[in-house]
Amino acid sequence: MSTHWQQIGPGFWNLRGSFKLGGVVDIKTHCSLIQRANGRFVFLDSYTLPSAARAEVDTLTDGGAAVEAVLNLHPFHTIHVPQMQADFPGARHYGSARHMAKHPDGQWQADPVESPAVQAAFADDLQFSVPAGVDYISANENVHFSSVLAYHPASQTLHSDDTLMVIRPPGPIGGLGAAVRFHMTLGQALEHRAGAADDFQQWAETLIADCGQVRNLCAAHTANLTAASNRGAPIAARVHSALDKVQGTLRRHRRKFG
Repeated sequence: MSTHWQQIGPGFWNLRGSFKLGGVVDIKTHCSLIQRANGRFVFLDSYTLPSAARAEVDTLTDGGAAVEAVLNLHPFHTIHVPQMQADFPGARHYGSARHMAKHPDGQWQADPVESPAVQAAFADDLQFSVPAGVDYISANENVHFSSVLAYHPASQTLHSDDTLMVIRPPGPIGGLGAAVRFHMTLGQALEHRAGAADDFQQWAETLIADCGQVRNLCAAHTANLTAASNRGAPIAARVHSALDKVQGTLRRHRRKFG
């Protein structure tokens, strides 16, 4: 876990957090902060900020007054929402239907975070992508594949929760040996209907094309892969490799559902 923000690029900071399964195994989580062109700030996901990280935010945001919004991008990342709403009561808080159900007393905006209206409201600074062909909120509480991916063109940084993972070996060669993979629950997340695998394939191909300018990838439960540390293929090529790795999953889905 980090106690300080890492500046990934111009106007983009990422904080590596802790999340322990059963209170033992730390699979990590994260939160990002961006500065909009209008000078105000937006959090991507909620996290209970360590005191040092909170002090850094206060310095950047006039004690939190310049925090405009918190975008909770993953339906299953809900634990830190109450603290974030308490810490930044003046911000607009967006979430999925699951966030709202888990915290019905929260100060939520009416439009869900994945809606076109929210995407349009932040389109000057962020580009969003929601995976197609998969359940956005799975009925299976253990399937956390889908999230809203957020791209910040000013810093060439893509923020992903569970959907994309960075598998990074420890040590100085990590940037060379790092691999990008889709979350292992894809097979369970695909919708039980004909064409779902094709829809996912098309979405992933569009994502790869859109990743042509991406130089930094911040992933929730694994690691970041930044331009400064990447000694291997560009992000787009790594996402292409991730799609290649799930072709067997997509074929099996097509055989079963069409």
